[in-house]
Amino acid sequence: MAQPRLSFFAFSLILILILISSPLALSKTLKRDVKALNEIKASLGWRVVYAWVGDDPCGDGDLPPWSGVTCSTQGDYRVVTELEVYAVSIVGPFPTAVTNLLDLTRLDFHNNKLTGPIPPQIGRLKRLKILNLRWNKLQDIIPPEIGELKSLTHLYLSFNSFKGEIPRELANLPELRYLYLQENRLIGKIPAELGTLRNLRHLDVGNNHLVGTIRELIRIEGCFPALRNLYLNNNYLTGGIPAQLANLTNLEIFYLSYNKISGAVPTGLANIPKLIYLYLDHNQLTGRIDSEFYKHPFLKELYIEGNSFKQGVKPIGVHKVLEVSDTEFLV
Repeated sequence: MAQPRLSFFAFSLILILILISSPLALSKTLKRDVKALNEIKASLGWRVVYAWVGDDPCGDGDLPPWSGVTCSTQGDYRVVTELEVYAVSIVGPFPTAVTNLLDLTRLDFHNNKLTGPIPPQIGRLKRLKILNLRWNKLQDIIPPEIGELKSLTHLYLSFNSFKGEIPRELANLPELRYLYLQENRLIGKIPAELGTLRNLRHLDVGNNHLVGTIRELIRIEGCFPALRNLYLNNNYLTGGIPAQLANLTNLEIFYLSYNKISGAVPTGLANIPKLIYLYLDHNQLTGRIDSEFYKHPFLKELYIEGNSFKQGVKPIGVHKVLEVSDTEFLV
């Protein structure tokens, strides 16, 4: 028995239903985002322009979405939710038009040659979760308006030329997990208010010009409850290592190398249950290292060179520069 064939009308109806079920294919891109992306396109280098074909960043007809641009449907429109343009030698100032992409959740311009300040309008991106601007040539202060990005979980500003103090407004980011500020020209004290960030796991302020004491940093009771990695190395911190540091019970890495820390190493640090790396080298520490450190079940490296410990104090493990891959944190 011959199988019935679909009529042209039936086939057309099925095709229409398929298209209707794909809202991204039928929706128009919000004019605000089209305008913003085309302004960014006009300001960026030829490498990006070459890859961005057409006028619609979310794709138009046979043209795919622009490289590094991710869109999603909201109601009757498509909006840009992610912009990732990294390692393509972008030259020039931070494109202010980015701050008109109000639905962005991820902005990644890392490893380029962007200069000048981050515009204060960055605070408009209320849905932003990941801001990655590391390895550029950005300057001026870190805008306090970043503290208005309440959804932010990852903030990468390392390896730039930011100056001034670390803004206290960063303590207004309740979801922040990873904060990278190393390798800049930051001055002043590390705000103790950062200790109120209940979800902060990684804090790196190494290789700056920061001053103050560890006691001041951890003065707020119950501070840094989730912190695993604390990098304070290569600054101008003074004073001793307070016994209260042992209250950071989730700490795995404590990197204090190349400061001006003095006094003895508190025995209580050996009771931090998950401690793996303890770098105390090139400070002004004295006394002995308690035997409890050498019994710690997880401590792989205790580096103590360049201090004034009593004779017989020995390190644990072989020193190496600690670098944690960003891929472990980006989600």
